[in-house]
Amino acid sequence: MVSRVTTVAFQGIEAVPVDVQVQVGPGMVAFTIVGLPDKAVGESRERVRAALHASGLALPAKRVTVNLAPADLPKEGSHYDLPIALGVMAAIGALPADQLQDYVVLGELGLDGNLAPVAGVLPAAMGANALGKGLICPKECGSEAAWADREMDILAPRSLIQLANHFKGTQVLSRPVAKLRGQGVGLPDLADVRGQESAKRALEIAAAGGHNLLMVGPPGAGKSMLASRLPSILPPLEPRELLEVSMIASLAGELADGKLTDRRPFRAPHHSASMAALVGGGMRAKPGEVSLAHNGVLFLDELPEFNPQVLDSLRQPLETGEAVIARANHRVSYPARIQLITAMNPCRCGHAGEPGHQCSRGVKCRADYQARLSGPLLDRIDLRIEVPAVTARDLINPGTSEASEHVARRVAQARAIQEDRFRRQGLAMRTNAHAPAGLLDMLVPLDTAARTFIGEAADTLALSARGYHRVLKLARTLADLDGLETVGRIHLAEALSLRGETLFRQAA
Repeated sequence: MVSRVTTVAFQGIEAVPVDVQVQVGPGMVAFTIVGLPDKAVGESRERVRAALHASGLALPAKRVTVNLAPADLPKEGSHYDLPIALGVMAAIGALPADQLQDYVVLGELGLDGNLAPVAGVLPAAMGANALGKGLICPKECGSEAAWADREMDILAPRSLIQLANHFKGTQVLSRPVAKLRGQGVGLPDLADVRGQESAKRALEIAAAGGHNLLMVGPPGAGKSMLASRLPSILPPLEPRELLEVSMIASLAGELADGKLTDRRPFRAPHHSASMAALVGGGMRAKPGEVSLAHNGVLFLDELPEFNPQVLDSLRQPLETGEAVIARANHRVSYPARIQLITAMNPCRCGHAGEPGHQCSRGVKCRADYQARLSGPLLDRIDLRIEVPAVTARDLINPGTSEASEHVARRVAQARAIQEDRFRRQGLAMRTNAHAPAGLLDMLVPLDTAARTFIGEAADTLALSARGYHRVLKLARTLADLDGLETVGRIHLAEALSLRGETLFRQAA
């Protein structure tokens, strides 16, 4: 007799069904797992053996064969422990096999029979719901799984014994409750920032249109401080965005206590991050920082200190909104629709261009430092602004700064205008930064004076086709902040000034 239990393998954020087939038959005493298992899956036989023994069961002195089908799909992770154990229990008659057919199962077993949390429960629950099945997962992951569907049958036991007692009818497991993390508690506020009015204006524009931003300024000017306050003016995640973000976080094992949050992700990796850490990869093709920041912000501080090859690997995700990890035997794609916020010093010593400062290396210091950034990467950054140093006098003098909640209100209004415009055009996008180039003539109507002005500016500044399109998108956002349908010359002029075309040419 062959018992069957359904579990999943993960390909990107997609949960692919895997049929766990267990046969207990005559032959040499052995416990064999086949079907392209990795090291963690292969070691599950010892965890299953110990967990069954701790639960009062013993493997029969027969040959136990476990097949993970389809056999040509790589199986990775410790979440196969529980489905294998339940398959063995069904094969020896300790559990009713027909009841297991209604569930997708995943969980890691301890040697004492307790269940440990595993990554990927939310996408697994979504996959199980699509198959019309319930889900069995560890108790710590139950709240996460409950978000898939409020009517879905979910069992979240603490141990193998609890699950066995539930199926026997001697103990009833209650359905876990979906939990939400505290909303916006403790977010840094823009009111803390003194001065830097032009930088705060650029931050508001970036938030309103979802534009990429580069801040160039000396150490201590407040670049990181400004970037850390961007989440406080961004609108909360929409339900669909929340689900995508949470599924990626679940795969990475970063959903604390199974609680979801509607705050947009803010990821700030160190400049020593590798390409696999930033874009994704590794032995199991895990999502990288660019995917963990999906529908949110990726902040790269000390931008030129990153490996140039690592930075250039961001070019494709910035254009397509997805990170593709290709291997010899498989290809994985993770969503990566991000807003890139970066900060850097103007030169190695950090004070180039400051009044009264003279660098011993002269202009070459600035040129060499900024040359670490490739032109194609800079071309994908919509706003490039200078953030001058703030003096002690600016901090001493009393003054009030606008709070984040007021700025967030304007950002929300501008985004509502954009969403309505895209909805009328039958487009699913939400911000101007992601508008397709082919529709810009329709989305960005220019009057005669504005058209003449942008033509002359494009020739003078030698704008690339991408740069020209990004200037139009930026001007569209400026008009939306003003509540205007037509993009005027003033919006184009401000967009060109924020584009900072001369900022890097000075160092050449």
